[in-house]
Amino acid sequence: MPKQTFFNLPEEKREKIVSAAVDEFAEYGLENASTNRIVENSGISKGSFYQYFEDKQDVFMHLLSVIELEKTDFFKDKHPPNGNMDTFQYFRWMIKTGMEFNTKHPLLTQAISRVLFAEGMYYGHTFADLRDRSAKALRYMIEQAMKNGEVDPSVDVDLAVMIMETWSNAISAYIINEGMKQKDIMKWVRSAKTQEKIDKLLYVMEYGLRKTESQFVSSAERTTK
Repeated sequence: MPKQTFFNLPEEKREKIVSAAVDEFAEYGLENASTNRIVENSGISKGSFYQYFEDKQDVFMHLLSVIELEKTDFFKDKHPPNGNMDTFQYFRWMIKTGMEFNTKHPLLTQAISRVLFAEGMYYGHTFADLRDRSAKALRYMIEQAMKNGEVDPSVDVDLAVMIMETWSNAISAYIINEGMKQKDIMKWVRSAKTQEKIDKLLYVMEYGLRKTESQFVSSAERTTK
């Protein structure tokens, strides 16, 4: 994380450094990111850079904290449209609301996604804590769904977590990659065509986990049919 000298800077200067870092990671990822370009585009000296950060990974870790704060602020006033949603409806709402956040911060989201997922760092040791927190939240959601009779109790919970996590990451990557090609990413995400695409992706995930109609029918009912 940044050194205290970074936080002592005026807000405008901090934002300029963060903006330069976002552009760099969105374009090049972490492995090919250049400290020299970040320095040049933020208008600071290389010596100053190392007074603020240990290295380029330290800058990226700061971007993670930035996006976490932005998400916390964004979601604090967001509420599901009704309180009677089942687990899959709630998951769909979360995904779509998350997409709305991504469209408000497309470059920041692209920078984070490129490093974590395109470069595979999300699955490495460095981000094990982040991955563990995400998995715990999904595990709780799936276990509650099982208690509510929404998910087949024979489903392996660990596999279900992996499926839901992979699906949500894949949808995010799709939206960012396709959205960045659009003139108006917000308008594109909110379009009926894009919303339908998201629904179809979630439908495939949901009905790979949800009980089939025959499983809901009791053996006695099946006998009488």
